[in-house]
Amino acid sequence: MKSRDLALNAPPDAVAFAASEARAEFIRKTYSHLLVAICAFVALSAVLLKLPVTERLIGTMMGGRMSWLLVLVAFMVVSHVANKWAQSAASPGKQYLGLGLFVVAETVIFLPLLYIATSYVQFTGQHVLQNAAIITLGTFSGLTAVVFLSGKDFSFLGGLLKVAGLVAILFIVGSLIFGFSLGLVFSSAMALFAAGSVLYTTSNVLHHYRPGMHVAASLALFAGIALMFWYILQILMSLTGRD
Repeated sequence: MKSRDLALNAPPDAVAFAASEARAEFIRKTYSHLLVAICAFVALSAVLLKLPVTERLIGTMMGGRMSWLLVLVAFMVVSHVANKWAQSAASPGKQYLGLGLFVVAETVIFLPLLYIATSYVQFTGQHVLQNAAIITLGTFSGLTAVVFLSGKDFSFLGGLLKVAGLVAILFIVGSLIFGFSLGLVFSSAMALFAAGSVLYTTSNVLHHYRPGMHVAASLALFAGIALMFWYILQILMSLTGRD
């Protein structure tokens, strides 16, 4: 994995070219921070879903198509700021602040979906939240194994993901403005997009990130997992609703 053949486009100070001990430490820190971020997301979601004020917050967020569009725009702005902070080389404290801010932002934007999903347990008896979490973590583990075992550099996916992401945003904005439903096909395509994002980010963790960027790397991985969980959960709710 130290060979330049595995990371031809990586910067010379990338973790791929560091000593094996430094690479192992970087990977350990990245995935331990990722685990903390996931646990924080789960705990914060559980707390917020029990608060009486949450229903009012969800009602405001989902008050109309334009309300949800504003929520999405705010989320994108906050995500950009959080990612920039997490990549700060000058301030470790700012890196952690960026990761924490992103986890909070993800939790808030997930609230309406999680609130709806919890009702499926009552009305269908199917635990869609748990099933979606298992499928998401299982898929993430499989994709991670592919990258680690193959050592392949998936950075070539970057350009494709940017174009696909832009198209997805246009579809989402269009659905909110014109009121058409994106449907199961779109959710399935976005789940595949999220899988590609996980492959790309995991590859970057091995080949392109610099030592000391473990917080930014964990944020990028968490973003991919969250996106995958969002659409897998929507797919399961859609399929359950057809039973």
